Amino acid sequence: MNFIKRALCSVTRKKGKSLILFAVIFVLGNVIAGSIAIQQSTQNVEKNIKKQLGGMATIEIDYENNQEEVTAAEGKLEQLDEKLIKKIGESPYVKYYDYNASSWAETKDLKSVSAKEEEGFGMEGFSLKGSNYSKILDVEENKIKLLEGKVFTQEDIDNGKNVGLISSKVAEENGLSVGDQMVMDMRGNSFNEDGSKKELLKIDVPIQIIGIFEPTTVQMKDKENKETEQQNSNQQFVSLQQINTIYLPNKTVSDISKNYIEKMKKVDPENPYVKGAEENDGEYYTPIYILKSPDDVEAFKQETEPLIPKLYKVRASTDQYETIGGSMKKMSQISGYVVLIAVIATLLIISLVVLLFMRDRKHELGIYLSLGDKRSHVMGQIIIEMLIISGVALILSLITGNFLGKMVSESLLNSDILNSTGDSINAFGLDTLDSIEITTDDIMNAYEVKFSLGYIVTYLLVGLGTVLLSAVLPLLYIVRLNPKKIMM
Repeated sequence: MNFIKRALCSVTRKKGKSLILFAVIFVLGNVIAGSIAIQQSTQNVEKNIKKQLGGMATIEIDYENNQEEVTAAEGKLEQLDEKLIKKIGESPYVKYYDYNASSWAETKDLKSVSAKEEEGFGMEGFSLKGSNYSKILDVEENKIKLLEGKVFTQEDIDNGKNVGLISSKVAEENGLSVGDQMVMDMRGNSFNEDGSKKELLKIDVPIQIIGIFEPTTVQMKDKENKETEQQNSNQQFVSLQQINTIYLPNKTVSDISKNYIEKMKKVDPENPYVKGAEENDGEYYTPIYILKSPDDVEAFKQETEPLIPKLYKVRASTDQYETIGGSMKKMSQISGYVVLIAVIATLLIISLVVLLFMRDRKHELGIYLSLGDKRSHVMGQIIIEMLIISGVALILSLITGNFLGKMVSESLLNSDILNSTGDSINAFGLDTLDSIEITTDDIMNAYEVKFSLGYIVTYLLVGLGTVLLSAVLPLLYIVRLNPKKIMM
């Protein structure tokens, strides 16, 4: 009888020992399977949420970690120049990028969308958003949808032409359409001690409308999502700001700002806006980098941070998850520790159990060896026995362990053990990274323990690998067997 048939007979005839080994592997397999299920589910949540957030990054002043230094600088911080922005944009992780000059124009004749329509915010004027990327990054990233007209040409960008894009609501409010000449009446005011304001100047800026857009990514959530009033208020403000944005070439925005400051300087040299502009001499740009993949964020940060000026940092859209995904990270860490402990326990317990069985079977094994059977065949018999029993136990625990992982993770998520982070985050304020707002509820709802090919393959590799490693000690026992001494 060859050693394979002997292994099959041994498993079926010695039912007691086979059941003991089966029970040990089944129990430990459930622990490993449940932990792997939790770990892979948390990793899938992180991957999916970050994919939803996208691979977008910007460079900004790190107020949070350098508050004293930033305050001491009194507005005289080193600015990001175009050369540095373009150098960073050449990174292999960057798909495309833009940098934006920004300004504000208070108007009267040109009507912005009023607070009556959007409820809660009074705005008399427009945000001027410059672009150095002719296709307009917000259009490419589906933050706004181009309804009519076209985007900029490279000639528009290079020459700083007075061409722009406005929202459909602003167009409707002012009776404008593509091809019209829009006059933006910029107002300069001074404020009296009693809070009243006095108009000092008016500058008419003609802008040809080449496109009309509609915001797409800023949407109000349903009441069923249980958004707080503060979150709704923030979203309304972001939505209103987006609607009252005029897209222009960077050079156009810069020229408009310089002209305004020069004229304000003549009529009101003590104006805080004029003084602030003088202190921050030079152009200020906000760079936005679209990465090829959200997975490139960390590599991009490591590559970029040594290049940027002191007190600046790289901030990415995926930082939202790092801020409010603490529960998933903690659960992933806990499950990782459990997997490690369970693997070590499995190695020790199975090794000792099988070794004890080998001692009881030393006469059987001694007979095989004394009859001339090879030690490799005897070892093969033991390994096959272990693989048969462990295979059945691991397949069954694959199913039950998944349910165990689901119950344990639900219990943890509903407890206070993991709830150390805030319930939500105002998605990075009011810049280009705020297109999607993620809350802890969104992350919890995205979490799901389920069967997947990755889970099955990972578990079987870990399980079978552990069983085979645990066979090392019993096999060493067989190597040391002396059939002559056993048979005496």
